[in-house]
Parts: sequence; C-alpha cells; structure tokens
Amino acid sequence: MVLSSRLALAALLLSSYNVDAFTVQGCGGSSRSVTLNQHIGAGGMADTRDPEAYNDEDPRKSISAAPSFEEYLKQRANEGTTAVVAADPAPAPAPAVAAAPSTPSVAGGDMDATSAISAMETSQSKTVGDIAAAIPDLAPKPDQSYAKSDGFTVMGNAVSLQASDAPGPANVAWISDLNVDGALSSLTIFNGPLSDVPHLISRCFVKDGMLSFFLDVRPRAYGAHDLRDADGNYPGPETLGRKAFEYSGARKDYDSKFGTEELISLLDESVAKLEGVTKNPGLGDEGLGELEKITRGPLAVDITMPLTSGNVDTVIGLREKVASMWLGWATDGSHTHKPGAPVNSQYVYDTKYKQNCYGALLDTYVGFFGQADGEKLAAADSGPLDEAYVGGGS
Repeated sequence: MVLSSRLALAALLLSSYNVDAFTVQGCGGSSRSVTLNQHIGAGGMADTRDPEAYNDEDPRKSISAAPSFEEYLKQRANEGTTAVVAADPAPAPAPAVAAAPSTPSVAGGDMDATSAISAMETSQSKTVGDIAAAIPDLAPKPDQSYAKSDGFTVMGNAVSLQASDAPGPANVAWISDLNVDGALSSLTIFNGPLSDVPHLISRCFVKDGMLSFFLDVRPRAYGAHDLRDADGNYPGPETLGRKAFEYSGARKDYDSKFGTEELISLLDESVAKLEGVTKNPGLGDEGLGELEKITRGPLAVDITMPLTSGNVDTVIGLREKVASMWLGWATDGSHTHKPGAPVNSQYVYDTKYKQNCYGALLDTYVGFFGQADGEKLAAADSGPLDEAYVGGGS
C-alpha cells in the first residue's frame, strides 16, 4: 500500500495557502513556501504530468509548480518515506474541520446503519459493474485499491475501495468505489480532459440514526456559480470584464448538455419523496467552505434526513439513475473534445480542480471521522492528485 506516500504528497499540495480560486487552501493564518527539485522525467513525461508553472490573468487558470512524473513515481515506490523535500520542515497546518451537517428535529429512523450501508454498497457495486461493462478500457488499479481484509479502518470500521480508470477512448481519470462498514458509501468519478462529461460525486454518511446525502454533477468549466447572488443573478462585464462572457458561455454549455430539465426534475422529485429532510449549506449560503464554493456544481444536493428504509430506498434509486445518466454521457461521442487548445485548457483546469476537490473532501472527512482517519480516507478516495490528465493533455 502506498497510502503514507500519498498522504505526504497531499500534504505538500495543500501547504501553499493562497486565495485564488484554483489553489488548495489550508486553515490558519500562516503559509509556507515549498521548494521542489524538479526535472524532466524519462521520455519527457514531466511535460504531460507537470505543465510549466504560469500565471494567467484569470487566477483560476493559473497553475503552480508540482513534482515531475519521475519524482512522483519515486514517492509512490518508497512506501513509508517522503520523497519530496520541503524547504521548511515544519508540518503543514491542519485543515479546518468541517462542521457536521445540522441535525433535524425529526428523530432517527427505523433502519440500522449496517443494513443501510450494506444495501448502498450492493447497489454501488452493481453501478460500477454496469460502468465497467459499458466501458471496455476501464481497468482496475490494484495498487490504489483496498479490500476489507487489508486492515484499513476508520473509527474501527473496515474500509473497501475499488479504484479504476480508463486511459483509452472513454478517458475516465479516476473512479473510486468506496465503502466504510456502517458509516459511508461513496462513488467518485473524475473524467479526463478529452471530454466535457461532468464529474460525479455520490456520497452517503450514516451516523446516530441520520443519513447525510450529497450528490453533485459537476461542470467541467468554471461558470462563476459561486458568485451567484440570492436572486440567482451573476456578475456581468462591469464586474468581471470579458471573463463574464466566458463564464456565461460555460454555464449555458453545461445547462444545455447536462443540467437539463430531465436531471433537474429527477433531483426535485426524488428529494420531495424523502422524509424529514434538512438542507445543509449550499452555494450562496453562509457556512459553506471556500473550497466547497469553487468546486460545487449548481445542482448539488446536500441534505440530512432520518435513516429510514424509505429514505434509503429513495436515495439508492436516485444514485443509480444519476450514475446511469453519467454513463450515457460518457459513452456518447458527441462529448469528446477535438485535439488542440480545448484539451490543453481542460487539462490545466482539471489538474487544479482535482486538487481543490481533495481539499474540500479532506475537510468533510475530517469533520465526520476525525483528523487522523479523515486524512487517511481523503487521500485514498481522491487518488493521485496529478492524474486528471488521463488521455494526455499535451
């Protein structure tokens, strides 16, 4: 297992504390710089895995220096060691602990946690099987997977994680089929830069008779959704200049291809069937972390409810249907980027976006599982932070 080395890499990526939208942020008022001994790896792989650092007029497209592919492989190979040497040996500041979802006044449900997670695990396993059957080049990643017998636990509960990707025509960068006995069922899908298919996050926590459900079909281009005001309006060119038109175009592209009435109706109708629902902070609400704001999609569902058999059945049904929609998009050739600038731009965006998603996930898992276990689980669930490139970005 290479969990410890991935944790070291993840800690390094989080150690720079900036305020631009595509830099992973930590907590606390201090920051520290990290000096990396970079070089081009064999075969020139650093050109693909580590594009040159540059600053764009839009900070969301800026990209900072990162380890080369060759250096990264050395880290992966040296289990239990840290291959990247920082100029400042002091530990990185701990990430902020995310506040647990608010608890509704409705009492806990009639279903026990073990049975609920077991049902979700069975459903999720079938979903991943359907994806594998439809995407022939999807391949398992055994060095990043964990069986329950491997002894990986959080809060004393066994963890299983089946990781896979599809570096071929389907261009799927990362699939994590994650389950924690009696506590968590999570499906994460990141797509590579050769398509505009949305990422998918589908996650359920169970604790104290309550079910916390998060579902997000995440756009592949920044649309300034985090800047939307309470009336649903977005800043225009008088505030953002020419970027306002770029962001507006990204929103329209997402709405016309993916965030359609079919998806919106499915989400609304399914949530309406749930009992005792309390909505957790969303875009535009106080209490939502900065990394959540810049990574969350406009249609994200984030709710808490009693753990009843009816609620569990409804949530399972919704998760299966949305995953099926994602599979339809992923196997539709019309969503493939043509070679050239769009692919390169998508690669740069995806690389920084995935790092920010890790930061947001880290806060979430630490909030539910505590600092040490949350860190372990976030590192495992996120996978390699430089592999959003799958399929080649240059």
